[in-house]
Amino acid sequence: MAEKIKLEIVTPESVLVDEDVDEIYAVCDLGEFGVLPGHCRMLSSVKIGSARFRNKGSVTHLSLGGGYAEVGSDKVTILAETAELSKDIDVERANRALANAQETLKGLSPDDKKYSDTESAIERATVRLETAKK
Repeated sequence: MAEKIKLEIVTPESVLVDEDVDEIYAVCDLGEFGVLPGHCRMLSSVKIGSARFRNKGSVTHLSLGGGYAEVGSDKVTILAETAELSKDIDVERANRALANAQETLKGLSPDDKKYSDTESAIERATVRLETAKK
């Protein structure tokens, strides 16, 4: 079994992470999942949420805005709608996004087409703020 696993986190704009790591954790529909080297193959959706990976004893936290994960025995590829490392999150911008989305939601009914998108915006901003604290 390999000692490391290759992690790639790709967004439509860039490759955010491309390195060998010790372990990876993310959130899917069934809850949090972890991946170590030698993991069985799997394909999963990735929910909006915090993720983390460990390399050489150091843990890196990031926010994911949903997407998909492909897991192999020696590589994990996460295709994310959005992703940000905790150190790169602009807290003021996330607070503004949260406030704007909460204000927008007040004026919408659950039947409105924008309701679900606005709820997702609130969830993304909340996750970004929580991840920035880590």
